[in-house]
Amino acid sequence: MSVRSMTGFAQVRRTIGGGEVFLSVKTVNHRGLDVHLHLPPELDALETALRKAIKDRLARGHVQLNLTWNRSNGSTADSGLNRPLLEAYLAAFEQAQREFHLPGSPDLNVAFRIPGMFRTDAAPELTEELESSLVAALEEALNGLNCFREREGGEIAAEILERCAGIQQAVRRMEEIRGGALPAFQKRLQERLGELLRGVSLEPQRLAQEAALLADRSDISEELIRLKTHASELEQLIRAGGEVGKKLDFLLQEMNREANTILSKTGGLGDLGLTITERALAVKSEIDKIREQSLNLE
Repeated sequence: MSVRSMTGFAQVRRTIGGGEVFLSVKTVNHRGLDVHLHLPPELDALETALRKAIKDRLARGHVQLNLTWNRSNGSTADSGLNRPLLEAYLAAFEQAQREFHLPGSPDLNVAFRIPGMFRTDAAPELTEELESSLVAALEEALNGLNCFREREGGEIAAEILERCAGIQQAVRRMEEIRGGALPAFQKRLQERLGELLRGVSLEPQRLAQEAALLADRSDISEELIRLKTHASELEQLIRAGGEVGKKLDFLLQEMNREANTILSKTGGLGDLGLTITERALAVKSEIDKIREQSLNLE
């Protein structure tokens, strides 16, 4: 499965159960799967089945489902009127007139505002067939939604892979620079000691030991290996596709930690240190940009 964005939209219109169903699904970013259904009251009983269909096809994102039901044009003229309720209202009105000797006549405008007076007789009978038809309509919408999300996800994945390649290139360059670090340390240490001792000779063995100690304190080989490994894992994760958002977030945290450690160790390398610092800062910038894009991935 391809990498998918969490942002998308799809809609479906179908004739089901003597009425027309209009269904739309919209998704945006969210840390988990957050589903909100907006259904007509007469279809509330189908909420569980609709939620299950969504959970079977989406892993993350804020999901908003809107479903409306319209009676087909072929219905009878009075099909929307709740006759029993209207008859009960008129009977109660007449009874109150007789008992309390009140004047006046029933007001249809008042009666029509009574909740339930128009029962969208449009309301379908909640059968298994209706449920399966609505779920099928939702699945069609979700398929369209995922196509939308995969297209956008593909664009994001391409950008992430490009930035990942930049990180890998920067790591290779830092490894090359690090290879010449020990001679630079020896030269720098010798110059400093020469200034302090003012011509006093220093044993080569002691000089080598001090240079090795300084190099060890500023050695970034382990950090570079881990950073290179994480970058390779990131690339594999994106190419494998599927649900990558949470894994990617953890991996980027680890990569950022290694880049920070490299920056903390490059203060004593002179020009070499400045070059490594520039590369490490570029790596951090790429990591931040990847993180921004990863926030929209499922």
